[in-house]
Amino acid sequence: MIMVSDDPGRRYGVQDPNIKNNFTCTFCGQVTKGGVYRLKIHLIGGHKDAKKCPNCPEHVREECRAYMQKKGEIKAQQHMEANFRMQQQAYGYEDIENEEEYVIEVGGSNKIPPPKKPRTKGQIDMYYTPNPQDAMKGKKKDRKQQTINEVCRKDLRDKVCRHIGRWFFDAGIPFNDATYDSFNIMIEAIGQFGPGLKPPSMYELRVPILNNEVKDVQKQLLEHEEEWAEKGCSILSDGWRDSVVQKDIINFMVNSPKGSVFKRSLDVSDVSKDADLLFRVLDKMVEEIGEKNVVQVVTDNASTYVKAGKLLEAKRPNLYWTPCVVHCLDLMLEDIGKQVPKVKSALKKSIFAIGYIYSHVPLMNTMRKFTNQRNLHRPAITRFATSFITFAQIHKQRANLRDMVVSKEWETSKWSSDGRGVKVKTYFMQDMFWRNVHYALKLTGPLVTVLRIVDGEKYPAIGFIYEAMDRAKEAIHRRWECQLHRPLHAAGHFLNPGIFYKDVSGVACEEVEKGLYDCVMRLVPEQQVQDKISEELDKYQNAQGLFGNPMAVRHRETKSPADWWGAYGSSTPNLKKFAIKVLSLTCSATSCERNQSVFQHLHTKKRNRLAQERLNDMVFVKFNRSLERRAKEKENDHLILQEID
Repeated sequence: MIMVSDDPGRRYGVQDPNIKNNFTCTFCGQVTKGGVYRLKIHLIGGHKDAKKCPNCPEHVREECRAYMQKKGEIKAQQHMEANFRMQQQAYGYEDIENEEEYVIEVGGSNKIPPPKKPRTKGQIDMYYTPNPQDAMKGKKKDRKQQTINEVCRKDLRDKVCRHIGRWFFDAGIPFNDATYDSFNIMIEAIGQFGPGLKPPSMYELRVPILNNEVKDVQKQLLEHEEEWAEKGCSILSDGWRDSVVQKDIINFMVNSPKGSVFKRSLDVSDVSKDADLLFRVLDKMVEEIGEKNVVQVVTDNASTYVKAGKLLEAKRPNLYWTPCVVHCLDLMLEDIGKQVPKVKSALKKSIFAIGYIYSHVPLMNTMRKFTNQRNLHRPAITRFATSFITFAQIHKQRANLRDMVVSKEWETSKWSSDGRGVKVKTYFMQDMFWRNVHYALKLTGPLVTVLRIVDGEKYPAIGFIYEAMDRAKEAIHRRWECQLHRPLHAAGHFLNPGIFYKDVSGVACEEVEKGLYDCVMRLVPEQQVQDKISEELDKYQNAQGLFGNPMAVRHRETKSPADWWGAYGSSTPNLKKFAIKVLSLTCSATSCERNQSVFQHLHTKKRNRLAQERLNDMVFVKFNRSLERRAKEKENDHLILQEID
């Protein structure tokens, strides 16, 4: 009886009857030497040992890839059982009543008996042991319990976890760090190695391992650099003051549709008040990234940065300096909180009440009991945004907070007789306080919504910021006109199909079109291309060609603007390239958390050159891995503007 193999490689290749290891690909005719495995990696592609098949259908690639991954998981299962047996012997679990418990089922009916003695790993293990990242993905998909001696396995795991915990405690590592994927991958890799792993030394960690990680991050940056050359990029200058070392710091990052990458951190304490020196710092970064790749340089709105930005635009006429929208919006919220009496009063009382509640743990627990475990304090992207988002939380819990201060728990506690507690109760029972909170929410709601938009990671906000600010304009007219009314924002507004086609005549006003043409002339130096873009604008405005395609119409508001142009802009190739470059830009320079403990040591002077270089490498690796992790975790929904109305 002939057994039919389930190996897809044998279905999509013809075996040479004379040379059994030679297979001919049925799609391209390529002859692979090295067995059916070599044929499969030829079909999948991406391996240096075999040329990728140019004609292989995608579903065949996926079938071969899934088959090889499954085989790798089976091998990993066998190795795991071998290691488990060795661990049982090491921990004294040799006396097992029923040896048959060690026979496990893998892939249906295939049974693998337990190894009689520890096996030595050889070269073949390098090929059949799956990558730890892939093994972790497999575990997430398949949570099926192992059936062998669960009591022993649990006992062994408890011992291992206690040792891991002790290391966390000794080193002072935050518990939240156990949620990192890299931690789980590390544990998987250790398990695949088995007993006897020699841990890395301090020297290995700080020299060869760190150097290898720097090289890996630099390789990843090459993909970003290709994106910069194709679609343009933004240089983000995120300035802040480190209160620990009392220094002014700038984190330089580069943002593109592929994400943000960290370039370096500079101590600018000696130049932060001098616009000319700041200009030189910014200009040097543009030179490093490549002027032809840079569309805009984003900084905060301090007067020295404004002047430095204008000097940069004067020297480099084909890019823009743009103020950070987040910083500008935070200043607007600060103005409202300080200058509008009703908002100022509500803000002061809310801060006092929340501070009192959160400074007493029993009271905080009582509050959570009445609010169904909801917190009142909600951290946000900026200091003043946090205050106004907390307003919203307080307003939602209005009835519950009132119930709390008239409850039996409150009346019988020390808070009811404490002067500050009495004041909190008075605030929560005042109708005027709640009217002021509601007034503050109505006034600042549009700004907070815009902050949420520009803080998005998945969809660049440049195509939405003009419309969002236009809807909030009456409350914030002064700062919008002097700081945020930028040609790039106008161009993004015009080229956003979800906004443009709703009101073509309204969007295509003189103010917006002036910003659009300013961008064309600044970002596209070739006059012939400028003229072609001007001609192609008619097709976009009249929804001709692919712009009027039913799918393009349906996707105007569901696709991100840059993706929409990529899919339906082929009728206007020059305008398409320009639109994608503009709509891929970010509006904010706050792309990464700042308070990293490593910065407390980065800019101190008591360090030799070698130690400084090593610390620079650590910051480079840490920040870029952090940005990569943030990009994966922060999958925001498509930007919605209705909330601003």
